[in-house]
Amino acid sequence: MMYALLTGAGAAIGAAILGGPFVAWLRAKKLGKAESEEGPQSHLPKAGTPTFGGVLIMGVGLAAALIAAVPKDADVLLPIAVAALFAGIGLYDDLGTLVGREQRAAHDRRGMVLKVLAFGGAGVVAALLLYGPMDAPRLLVPHEGGFDIGPVYVVIAVFAIIATASATGVTDGVDMLMGTTGALAFAAFGAIALMQDQVALATFCFALAGALVGYLYWNAYPARLFMGDVGSLPLGGALATVALMTGWWLMLPVIGIVFVMEIASVVVQIAYFRTTGGRRIFRMAPVHHHFEELGWHEVTVMARFAALGAVGALAGVALAAW
Repeated sequence: MMYALLTGAGAAIGAAILGGPFVAWLRAKKLGKAESEEGPQSHLPKAGTPTFGGVLIMGVGLAAALIAAVPKDADVLLPIAVAALFAGIGLYDDLGTLVGREQRAAHDRRGMVLKVLAFGGAGVVAALLLYGPMDAPRLLVPHEGGFDIGPVYVVIAVFAIIATASATGVTDGVDMLMGTTGALAFAAFGAIALMQDQVALATFCFALAGALVGYLYWNAYPARLFMGDVGSLPLGGALATVALMTGWWLMLPVIGIVFVMEIASVVVQIAYFRTTGGRRIFRMAPVHHHFEELGWHEVTVMARFAALGAVGALAGVALAAW
């Protein structure tokens, strides 16, 4: 336990220290994010804020995991590989959202289809490895134990990876929101891994949780650094992979309750808009923007959503221990 926690503490300190020169370099290169006219008007002054914070998170977190976790169990290379691949996809997205650059329609229908196909390909490979050589626990149910659900596990694993990465991608839209909820989710699965003596996997979880804490120093409102898709997408892919490796993927919607709310609000809004000829349920989706449009300050949105995320994390760990 001490080993995993100290790795997380080291990652937090490293990310916080490296964040200063990294932000300065991004500003010097004018790598600032453009703000969409379709988003909340209160976000427009943020245009030009350095993005690519996910490079800091993934760089520090994955480096810490490679040094501290992989020597204990090479299986941790799987979530590292998933995170690295999804970071590459996110980096491509982020390069199309910079101020003063030609905006690439990374989020149009074609871009979204290509992204889902990339997610799906990575998910299939990861699922087959978990089901085959790694022989991960198929399904753990609170108070009931484990069950072997056969090849349907592969389908569930692919869906979990795609859905979680998509959900964390839309959650990153308010200062500190993805950083806090992501850190809570990885800490929760780190605790679950420790309960199952999966020390290397717990070390990986706390390395990413720590890197997110260090990043929050620079993402604290008003943010001096945005995470971007290069951070949010790999966090989701890695989180789902970790949940599958522990066998407690049923706890993903509990521990990631905020991510479920966010992606569900987008799906419901789009479906309702198309079936009713233009009517909306939320003033704006994802749901964190809905509350901003109702008059909540974004710090208030973050604090209340983070509190909900903490409840979900505690509940998920408690159910896994039951």
